[in-house]
Amino acid sequence: MRIAFAADDSNATTEAVLAHLAEAGHDVERIDDLPWPDLGAGVGRAVAEGRADLGVVMCWTGTGTAIAANKVPGALAAVAWDPWVARGARLWNDANVLAMSLKRLAPDVAVEVLRAFLETPAPDPDEAASIARLKALDEDKNR
Repeated sequence: MRIAFAADDSNATTEAVLAHLAEAGHDVERIDDLPWPDLGAGVGRAVAEGRADLGVVMCWTGTGTAIAANKVPGALAAVAWDPWVARGARLWNDANVLAMSLKRLAPDVAVEVLRAFLETPAPDPDEAASIARLKALDEDKNR
């Protein structure tokens, strides 16, 4: 899988996430050396433009990079702090960008969250109408 990745700091948690992506054989596009708003938007653009299948953004809380990614039409970023939330973001919202805190998640937990996100292949068909409406909101804001 092609994964766009950005983090505004490097620590044991970001290194564990990157190591897992490499060990799993994913093709990782790193977006580096920018302020966190540009990192989030860069990952959002990589996903929305089809250069990446999914994205992962990490900042102190995960919130700022998620907000920045969500400014890009076609990017659906969700902040997740446990595997259940990450899986639900894929199943019920068709999120294509995972945002995580690099300060509040232990490395092993961040990898569990990442795995849940990546291993959930498709949204729940029962959520199709809501997901379509969610994606249509990009069109609404451009009117």
